[in-house]
Amino acid sequence: MRRRRGRPLDGWLVIDKPSGVTSTQMVGRAKRIFDAQKVGHGGTLDPLATGLLPLAFGAATKTVPYIMDGTKIYRFTLKLGEARDSDDADGNVTEVSDVRPTDEELRAALPALTGDIMQVPPVFSALKVAGERSYDMAREGRAPELPPRPARVDRFELIERPDADTAIFEVESGKGVYMRALARDVALACGTVGHITALRRLRVGPFTEADAIVLDKIVLNDDNPHASPELLRPVSTALADIPAVALTKDEAVSLLHGQALSLVDLMDRLPQIDNEDAPIRAMEGGRVLGLCRREDGFLRPVRIL
Repeated sequence: MRRRRGRPLDGWLVIDKPSGVTSTQMVGRAKRIFDAQKVGHGGTLDPLATGLLPLAFGAATKTVPYIMDGTKIYRFTLKLGEARDSDDADGNVTEVSDVRPTDEELRAALPALTGDIMQVPPVFSALKVAGERSYDMAREGRAPELPPRPARVDRFELIERPDADTAIFEVESGKGVYMRALARDVALACGTVGHITALRRLRVGPFTEADAIVLDKIVLNDDNPHASPELLRPVSTALADIPAVALTKDEAVSLLHGQALSLVDLMDRLPQIDNEDAPIRAMEGGRVLGLCRREDGFLRPVRIL
């Protein structure tokens, strides 16, 4: 059996992605710099975008879905008066408008784009239509009609208005919300058109800008040809904002063998959460064992780490 190339590293690396490169390219760079066997990312950023891109090494890839389900915070700059086919500065101009809404008009449009909304994704997106990527079809002049999709926007604020052509917003949302679509739609709601010229992600789940490093600033030399694994955060870091339950040693052994635990025995230790289907982090001392869910009177393992 052929040995996988690279080192078997486990953990999270939160990088500050620069503009002009794809998330996949950043994964490739990190894999080379760390000489790692397996690396993935916790949520794609557009090439134009900057900011937090969590990278999962080895066993951390098992926790990627929980990072992607976490809260995200973005800041974007909307240029008013000019629509582009990609809904950002990388696209071609498709429409112009002389209308420039006031601050009050922009703020008045935000409530309709907050909460549980239906959002039409940008045609330049990775969504598949009849087996083809939407962005491939759009580049070939066959832009598909994408149906609206449910999205959750928890906060949408106008935070700065540098000039009549420019507005800066901050958004807090769940997964699958397109900032380019929000920018497009707030302009349309105000009787004009617009597109994103700058986009930055400030938070992903438990990770914030304070956690991020610039990948290109990691210094390598002949003595240290690969980045130190000490730069990686523990796999459990990704689960820090998931409610936890403390288990005894015997309970931990049972759980690690795939056995469900009676909720009656755990009643005084279970976290108080409203959503019965929400994941619960199983802990033995300071060690994260995995993720569980409540079901039919038992705490059942979903993902063992």
